Amino acid sequence: MTDKVKVLLALPVAAEQREQIEGVSHRLEVTSLSRAQRLAWREGRPLWAGYQEPPPSGDETPQAARARLDTLLADSEVILSNPMVPGDILKRAPKLRWLQLTSAGVDRLLEAPVVRTPAVDVTTASGIHAVPISEFVVGAMLAFAKGFPRALRAQDEGRWNAYLPDELEGKTVGILGMGAIGSRVAALAYAFGMEVLAIRRSVGSRHKGDGHVAEFMPPSELPYLLGESDYVVVAVPLTDESRHMIGEAELRSMKPTAVIVNIARGAVIDEPALIRALKEGWVGGAALDVFEQEPLPAQSDLWNLPNVLLTPHVSGGTPRYMERAIDLFCDNLHHYLDGRPLRNVVDVERGY
Repeated sequence: MTDKVKVLLALPVAAEQREQIEGVSHRLEVTSLSRAQRLAWREGRPLWAGYQEPPPSGDETPQAARARLDTLLADSEVILSNPMVPGDILKRAPKLRWLQLTSAGVDRLLEAPVVRTPAVDVTTASGIHAVPISEFVVGAMLAFAKGFPRALRAQDEGRWNAYLPDELEGKTVGILGMGAIGSRVAALAYAFGMEVLAIRRSVGSRHKGDGHVAEFMPPSELPYLLGESDYVVVAVPLTDESRHMIGEAELRSMKPTAVIVNIARGAVIDEPALIRALKEGWVGGAALDVFEQEPLPAQSDLWNLPNVLLTPHVSGGTPRYMERAIDLFCDNLHHYLDGRPLRNVVDVERGY
């Protein structure tokens, strides 16, 4: 490792956050891409709404931005980015040794050479989404229990439509995936007096839990969990194993009053099967923040189903998003400079 470690920030980072990064060590040489350079980095793809992109300020031409980007990439050892990484990054950044992502999932990059080369560590921001997403999940469960979607429709139509709300206390929530998000959902659900069932990949057999979870179970017990749950929370990473893990058979095994909440990836659920289940009453409702195709096509039946609550992949969004991402990045920078193992290194075999 050279005396100066060149760090490239491919995302809009506030001045105080850049100072925080630079304060990790005098060995760091930190460079932020300009707006035009970030556009060249993203190759025209839009920036996720969770990042605050400043307005244009007379940046260089696209040609000049691309040339400057290539110059910076040629010397970069560490890059901070979201999953929108150029496909030829290894060729353009031959000195790259570590790519820190601000996303928890890496499914968009899993087949990319940068993830599969042993010369580069790719790390995720797993853990920083636990607070906003767990609050989102509880909000979705409350929305269905209290009938907020139907109340808003009646309000829009000027109708006085009295109904009987339900409670979360005493209900059962089944959580698929017990990472940081699933664990915090369990804690919040427990605080509401719900019984928590959880599937964890590392569990060998069904057994009583401790703390917030009544029972832990392996993936083979999915039908049992689905049949027992009033709310099902999908919080697993998208891998070959989890793709369409919720299909027709699984949806038919759920209670007809149950609500499924997906904050993971759209492809974990077989979307056509879900639409049919919602139309025919196999399940009671769905709160969906992610979809198999994003943006959700205008012709999708999901838009018009009264038992569906849709949001445009924003459950992890929060004004504190980059604050938490930079805190994690700085901690990992200490690990990197000290030669210690990095946090959240992607395991290609596991898929996350």
